[in-house]
Amino acid sequence: MKYLRKLYDWVLHWAETPYGPLALFILAFAESSFFPIPPDALLIALCLGAVKKSWRFALYTSIASIIGGSFGYLIGFGLWDSVSPFFFNYIPGFSQSGFQNVLMHYQESGFWYVFLAGFTPIPYKIFTIASGVFKLNFVLFLIASTISRSLRFFAVAALFKKFGPGIKTFIDKYFNLMAILFFILIFGGFLLVKYLL
Repeated sequence: MKYLRKLYDWVLHWAETPYGPLALFILAFAESSFFPIPPDALLIALCLGAVKKSWRFALYTSIASIIGGSFGYLIGFGLWDSVSPFFFNYIPGFSQSGFQNVLMHYQESGFWYVFLAGFTPIPYKIFTIASGVFKLNFVLFLIASTISRSLRFFAVAALFKKFGPGIKTFIDKYFNLMAILFFILIFGGFLLVKYLL
């Protein structure tokens, strides 16, 4: 935990440098395939320092995360047998038992797994790699990633644009809960439409 806290502080320090947006882009890319710290903390810090640029920061984060997710997909698709020991031994959130649980019924519900992981606090990188391992249709993967990651990061930007810097405490405290509730509403809506049709 000490290691993760130091890593978290190191990520946040970029908000105080001119390289903050570039660091945000690199972090969002890396987090989608192997890095343990999500980009939300740096996104919030940058939005806090420049509320008028919130949409731009959300766009950078979304694009980088989608590209990084595609890289994770490629890891799973072509390199998994070679690199899996590294992930299981050194990347937080990866375990053989956990990974096997994720992969059960993946072809059937892969789109929803990616969507859920992309929007909520569930580690997205596990699902980007799993999508490649189990050869989930790449177009479906890309659609799920684009929608969920964009919703997540633009929601943060929208809160800053609407409420200004005062919203930071609220986001820090309740973002994960809001993300889960929002997903339940969306998924429930899809189920309702499917049931009615």
